[in-house]
Amino acid sequence: MNELVSIDGPAGAVTTPAAVADFGGLVDLFLCSQDIRDASKRTYRRALKQFGRWIEAAPRGQFTRETVLQFKTDLIGRGLSAFTVSCYLTAVKRFFTWAEGAGYFPNIAKDIKLMKRGRAFQKDAFTPDQARELLAAIKTRTLRGKRDFAIVNLMIRTGLRTVEIIRADAGDIANQGGKTVLYIQGKGRDGKSDFVVLTPATLTPINSYLKTRGAVDPGAPLFAAVSNRNHGGRLTTRSVSRLTKSAIERIAPGRDRLTAHSCRHSAVTFALLGGATVQEARALARHADINTTLIYAHNIDRLAAAPETKIDAILNV
Repeated sequence: MNELVSIDGPAGAVTTPAAVADFGGLVDLFLCSQDIRDASKRTYRRALKQFGRWIEAAPRGQFTRETVLQFKTDLIGRGLSAFTVSCYLTAVKRFFTWAEGAGYFPNIAKDIKLMKRGRAFQKDAFTPDQARELLAAIKTRTLRGKRDFAIVNLMIRTGLRTVEIIRADAGDIANQGGKTVLYIQGKGRDGKSDFVVLTPATLTPINSYLKTRGAVDPGAPLFAAVSNRNHGGRLTTRSVSRLTKSAIERIAPGRDRLTAHSCRHSAVTFALLGGATVQEARALARHADINTTLIYAHNIDRLAAAPETKIDAILNV
């Protein structure tokens, strides 16, 4: 084993004070060794920072598999989603896999199971009426209003993620095959190899916003901040989520399951309701697994069939 820490006590347990004291340093070494995106490294660091608190509180400086299980139980008890819990556990599991391979201490998280995600989505889609009300609720008299309307309208009509919105540059709008498209850098992609089609209803608000904003460099963000602190700078995913949620609160206050991500759900749902095939809806959403798209189709079929109404017909005779 590496001289940084030594193993003592029960098999599979780390008991040395050095392991606790040097945990933060080991996290730094682990993250430097990972060939992952900076955003993923930040997520791993947050997860491991929280796990580090459990190590500090471990009795007699000993932490074992049970420590990881207690951490998992605590995450679940906070009401975090299965996805979030699994993200945090993945960071812990990968850390200990690395630590064992580097010779620091045993992999005490080896057989810890991740949370199973349900087939239902965590966020709701808008109804067509809600989508129309949402867009109507965004006033476009100012530069900020024109920008916000263009963003929300774009997400609802193309299914873009918030991260794809903030990565878009002014020069990413182009013509292809007689149509106007927006090249995008999708989730987990290194370049802008994907695109969405900008219909007139999508493109017109963007052009109106850009005209009001004035001349911009092709490399400038398509949608820019208007605050004094970051005027003209790139938006963050949080700012896109906030501006969308602010508009949602005007039409559906207190609806936690309606968020910026609901725009993406709505786009896929509306495409299927409008007659798109599952394959066409998958291309719109750029789902890696067609089974994700099939969930949307299943939900639509389930609501259309609604056997509950047939039960009512029997009982109400």
